Amino acid sequence: MQLKPLSKGRFHSLWQQEHHDIEEIMADCVSDTRLMPAHHKLMEQGQKVSSLILVKRGRISMGYTARNARSFQLGTMECDSQIFGEMEFFSDYLCQLDIIAEEELEVQIICGDKLQRALTQKPMFALFFASAIAIDYQDTVDILTRRMLYPIAYNIAYDLYHQYLNDQPVDGFTKCYLEAERFATTDRVYRRAVKRLEELGLILRDKEEGIVINDLDGLIAYIEER
Repeated sequence: MQLKPLSKGRFHSLWQQEHHDIEEIMADCVSDTRLMPAHHKLMEQGQKVSSLILVKRGRISMGYTARNARSFQLGTMECDSQIFGEMEFFSDYLCQLDIIAEEELEVQIICGDKLQRALTQKPMFALFFASAIAIDYQDTVDILTRRMLYPIAYNIAYDLYHQYLNDQPVDGFTKCYLEAERFATTDRVYRRAVKRLEELGLILRDKEEGIVINDLDGLIAYIEER
């Protein structure tokens, strides 16, 4: 979730007014600040979560590895006051994803006990958490269900279009095998889907920019007819 005034949801106008107080409450819950090196796991799949992490600036990636060694990459994110571990904090489940620093970055450690006291003593703060978590949950479910129910080529086209609109909750990778994992498939299947979109004239592969849209109207029509 993001420690920013919410721009959508039932209570978004309230958070514009109350956000300064919410930031102050959260600052009181911070117990430590640490500098993390690139590629360090800020949180690890399967770990017990006793404290949350706040990343004000820096790029991270999120991924899941199954017991059969297959991996799913949710994507990368340029953090802007992002909090990690909030789902596990409330559910008391083990950490579901690896959260990895893609570059050296500074993190703030949020003490779980202090956060629990703040949430029980300040209902407005608890309501903010509930709203932010609900929005993130629905964005994530939207990504996962689309990955499961639509072909790879459609998902790549949809992803490119929403990158163009700049409304994606997460970004992609520059490496093909990681992009394949982001679409829950193999490198071979991913490349074949990209080639299909290329043959339709909808995209181009650029050495510097990667995959780019070649025919925007055609891409939109391709997405809408499926």
